Amino acid sequence: MGFIYNGINSKNMKIKARLTSWQASPALRNAYEVVPGKAGVADFGCDISERIITISCSIYPQKSFADLVSVLDDLAEWLNPMNGLKQLILEDIPNRFFFARLTEQVECERLLRTAGAFELKFICPDPHAYALTDEQFTISSVGTHEIQRITGNTDSEPIYQLKGSISGSTSTYISITTNGEELRVVGALTADEVLVIDSGLVTAKITDANGNTLRNGLPVLDELNFPVLHKGENEITVSAVGATFSELKILAKSRWR
Repeated sequence: MGFIYNGINSKNMKIKARLTSWQASPALRNAYEVVPGKAGVADFGCDISERIITISCSIYPQKSFADLVSVLDDLAEWLNPMNGLKQLILEDIPNRFFFARLTEQVECERLLRTAGAFELKFICPDPHAYALTDEQFTISSVGTHEIQRITGNTDSEPIYQLKGSISGSTSTYISITTNGEELRVVGALTADEVLVIDSGLVTAKITDANGNTLRNGLPVLDELNFPVLHKGENEITVSAVGATFSELKILAKSRWR
């Protein structure tokens, strides 16, 4: 097995890599509270914490110890955690990626004079794995529509791209209801603009047709009610009152827990 980090394959860095374990589910953050006079604890549910990915690596014998150190120097530059989170793809599960960085020092054990072995421990602050080839949907008319998410195993936080024309008066709006939760767009939007709503980042912006940001999109939303897509069937209802709806593109951002 190998892995790809920030677009570079470990094999190209003269490193052999393999997974020796797999965190099937990230650590849990449980919310318990002791209630005086009550046996046990009150359970207020749980959430998931960060994911840790550990990769065992080795370097084949080099011509000299200096060459071994040179490989490790290149590795230190490649995986520098000071550069922040980068995309990590494991070749054993090539359909998904993580946002990760090193979380511990790398200590190389010399197996031979010119060969070594070490472990890389990556932390993923966002524990989800995301689809490399994501699901996309397009809605071109008002009414109720069914879309089917088949990738991943948990709810996703999609990106909606809305095209339409809204005057900005108090009586005109476009409404998008996702699985019973309404997102109403009430602010001004012209036919050549795109309202981009990102549920993952909990933000919105208005861009031109080329994707250049024009202004903040949050003020055009009636309230901050960002959509969530379920694994499987999702019902999306689009309506327009005193406004013109043109198109809604949905990037699912399908993911695994």
